[in-house]
Amino acid sequence: MKVTTKQLSDTKVEITVKLDAKDLAAAHKKAVARLSKETKVPGFRKGKAPASIAEGHMSPNDVSGHTLDIAVRTSVPKAFKEAAKDPVMIPEINVTKYVPDEVVEYVATADVLPEIKLGDYKKLKAKKPDTKVTEQDITEIIENIRGAYAEKKTVKRAAKLGDEVIIDFEGSKDGVKFEGGSAKGHHLTLGSKSFIPGFEDGIVGHEPGDRFDLALTFPSDYHNSDLAGAKTNFSVLLKQVNEVVKPALDDALAKKCGPFKTVKELKEDIKKNLAAQNEQRATEKYKDDLVLALVNSSKVSAPEVMVKDQLRFIRDDIERNAQSHGMTFDDYLRQTGQSEEEWEKEARAIAETRVKSSLCLQILARDHKIEASDDEVEAKLAELRNVYQNSKEALQQLDNPNVRQDIKNRFTIEKAIDFLAENAK
Repeated sequence: MKVTTKQLSDTKVEITVKLDAKDLAAAHKKAVARLSKETKVPGFRKGKAPASIAEGHMSPNDVSGHTLDIAVRTSVPKAFKEAAKDPVMIPEINVTKYVPDEVVEYVATADVLPEIKLGDYKKLKAKKPDTKVTEQDITEIIENIRGAYAEKKTVKRAAKLGDEVIIDFEGSKDGVKFEGGSAKGHHLTLGSKSFIPGFEDGIVGHEPGDRFDLALTFPSDYHNSDLAGAKTNFSVLLKQVNEVVKPALDDALAKKCGPFKTVKELKEDIKKNLAAQNEQRATEKYKDDLVLALVNSSKVSAPEVMVKDQLRFIRDDIERNAQSHGMTFDDYLRQTGQSEEEWEKEARAIAETRVKSSLCLQILARDHKIEASDDEVEAKLAELRNVYQNSKEALQQLDNPNVRQDIKNRFTIEKAIDFLAENAK
């Protein structure tokens, strides 16, 4: 076997393979052995005749075709190994010459793992975000709790900030109603900033039964491009004003929130939980920044086929999320004010970073012999079997060797990230 390699790009190669008579003889022997199992020979049961005898009853074209198939299929992995290239997908094969029993020439083209030169993982620079819990943070949680236990009392007075109002409204642009701009019996807390600027403030001062118009301009960065920066009009009917009466912040309220006897205990618990949340978010952000720093300090290219896979995953996630809200992907694009080309450009950058991150972490794991143990994989599989114990289909999927390998790969990547965090300055 003679192998010639042509590097088409950092992530794509073209390998030309030439097989001689000796290579074809071995493939021919395997082809005859395979076909003999299906060949009928007088005096023998089907498939029981010796291959040397059965060959005389075979179609030469069948033997030739199977020989070519076996010769190419068995030589492709050897050719890529000899070329020291790792294909990320099944190579595309183009047979350029075939003379039975004499020679085969073919070209194998494939996306391959690029040559990766890792940056110095000990010199990565990333700063862990501040995890301090402020009094304002605690106060906001306390106010949310008070709001959850608040009582609402209908009042006959002008609305003010903090009140809940019940309204009918209809929005129009250039005299034409626009989608999502109308509702009846809508409950709105004034000051919540749920609506565009000016809407809630425009209700303040009006009394139940008032009908009025609000001339408002949508923010220039509004997610719906049709409304971004647009001048609009809202016709509003204020139907009811509810005064929101929050309970006093005292020990009685604290007792309603859990196993607390005092407000002090409640606040300490809130602070503890916020600190844990801040620490988790900060650690995740720190690790993400370390991985990005590793990618930026390394020489690595992203194979196009892997980028396309990631693009598909990203789009699938968006479509599933949109579908859960009764929307399509096109609806999502309209809502975000993007064209499909703009979305793909943005998503491609994310996909490329994901691929490069994965490749760098795989090399880091390989170089430092970082690997998930079989016990860890088994423990995860046991956990998943327990979760899906009532789904026969899911349990069958968990027996797939590819699932096991995927879990092992995922755990290995997580260990590699932890290794980065432990060794970075």
